[in-house]
Formats: sequence, C-alpha cells, structure tokens
Amino acid sequence: MSRIRSSAGVVNVHRVVGLALLALLALFVAGCGSGDDDGPASAAPPGKLRVVATTTQVADFVRAVGGDRVQVTQILRPNVDPHDYEPSPADVKAVGEADVLVANGVGLEKWLDETISSAGFEGTRVDASQGVRIRPGSDEEEKDGDPHIWHNPLNVKIMTANIERAFAAADPAGAAAYQANRTAYDGRLDALDADIRRQIDALPPASRKLVTNHDAFGYYIDRYQLTFVGSIIPSFDTSAELSGRDINNLVEKIRTTGARAVFSESSLPPNTAETIGREAGVKVVAGEGSLYGDTLGPQGSDGATYLRMEEHNTRTIVDALQ
Repeated sequence: MSRIRSSAGVVNVHRVVGLALLALLALFVAGCGSGDDDGPASAAPPGKLRVVATTTQVADFVRAVGGDRVQVTQILRPNVDPHDYEPSPADVKAVGEADVLVANGVGLEKWLDETISSAGFEGTRVDASQGVRIRPGSDEEEKDGDPHIWHNPLNVKIMTANIERAFAAADPAGAAAYQANRTAYDGRLDALDADIRRQIDALPPASRKLVTNHDAFGYYIDRYQLTFVGSIIPSFDTSAELSGRDINNLVEKIRTTGARAVFSESSLPPNTAETIGREAGVKVVAGEGSLYGDTLGPQGSDGATYLRMEEHNTRTIVDALQ
C-alpha cells in the first residue's frame, strides 16, 4: 500500500550547536565559493529569484522551470551521497539569503530543518514531494517512506508543478514564463517515460530482474514492471549497516532467481558489489557504467541532467540484462 507524503523532524542537540556555529562562520564566507554560477556564494543579479535547491535532481528541475528568471544555488554536488550530508558554512549562508528553498522531501534531507533554523531562513519553503504517492518503508527507520521519488518521470511532473506554483507566487511577473517552461519540460518527461517503457518491454519478462547497491530504484521498478531481487544495502539509506548474512542471502537470491547482473551506483564504492558478483557468478556493472541512484553526475557525464541520467540508467540495465 502507498501513502501520501508527510514530514517529521528529529532534533539532535549536538548538530544544532554545530549548525549554529556554522551560521556564525557563514558571516565570513561572503565572496568565497566554487567559482561557477551555482556556487554557494554567487549573488543573484537584480530582479532574479534567489533559489536554493538541496539535491542535484531538484536543482535540475528548478533550472528547467525557472529558466533565466532564477539564480540557483545547489547544495549537494554531483556524485555526493545525500543520505549523510553535513552542511557547510556557505550552505547555511545561502539558505539564509534565499527567496525560495526547494527540497526533495520524504526525509531525504535529514539535515535541512536544523540548517534552516540556524540560517534564519524567512523565504518560501517548497517540499517538491507534496502530492506524490510514496512507497512505504519497512520499519521505524524508514517511517517517512522511500525518498527516491524522481525515478518515476510521472512523479517528476508533480514535483515540477509544485516548483512552478511556488515560483509564480514569489515572482508573479514571471508566472507565464514558469508555466511555459514547466509545460515544455512535461513533454520531455512524457517522452522519456515512453522511451523507458519501450526499452524495458523489449526485454524478456524472465530477464527483468534487478540487483542494486541499495533500495533506490523502487519507483522505477514499480513503473516499468521489473522484478526486484535485492540490494547490497537493504535500506533506502546508504548509511545503513551491512551484515555478512545480508551478503550471503543476496548471493543466494541471485543464484535462485537467475538474475544476470549486479548494478553498482555512481556515488558508492563498487567493492562489495564486485564481491557479490564473483560469489554469485554474474556480471557486475560498475565504473563509468554505474547507475545514477541518489545523485546526478558531473557536467559532461551521462548523468549530467535528470533526463540523461534516466536514459543512461535504462540503457545500462537493458544492455546488461538482455
């Protein structure tokens, strides 16, 4: 069964103190940054909406909807695991100065509530997951549900609609432009969805078995009717602990189901995947062919944008399983 997204926060005193210190340090980082247009210290040109986006995927959606009317500060960088991120002083400063803050939601940004409090943020906060049907978790640690909502392009249409509404409210003069941008992007999402389905449907049903680094692809699996055999880290969270029993159980599942490959992920080391692949006697997809699970890739890579990421993932899966 599924449920609609809800949010909850857990306060850690040590992290609150740490973030408060970061907020003070942030006063001294003006003028420092990564040097690109999306760097934490980039100042918004006059008339542009200052937007902070938490994850690589959300930042990509923000750019698609906002176009040249927004100045985007992206907190998480490519190939950085979002599950255990610690904000920097520049992140705190950027949040405090933002007009709009856009987050993935579903508990992915565990650090965000404390960062907002430390930054003194007074703008508009957008939970892009609102209205998305959330896959439930299996225990108390996964009570928010599965945060990897972007792996279904139809969910992304809901996310970008949420972003458009927030931008139009914050910048009414740009409402028509935001709507036009979102509508155009919707068309590209529909085309992506149709292309993924076409490629997956070309696989024999018995071959559509997926083994991944962690439980990041549930929405993709549900949408395109693959069979989930298991994951190396049996959790939505990559920081979950892995046991020897988990590894042995996964090897046995691979053997008994006839799964053909183990797919590593770009933001995780491939060592355990390679060990499991050897034990099970199947191929391991790693290195440049890794799936993009939690993060987009750097500029110039096959995962540089959301659309390219999903195209790469689908091509990789189909090539390995056919």
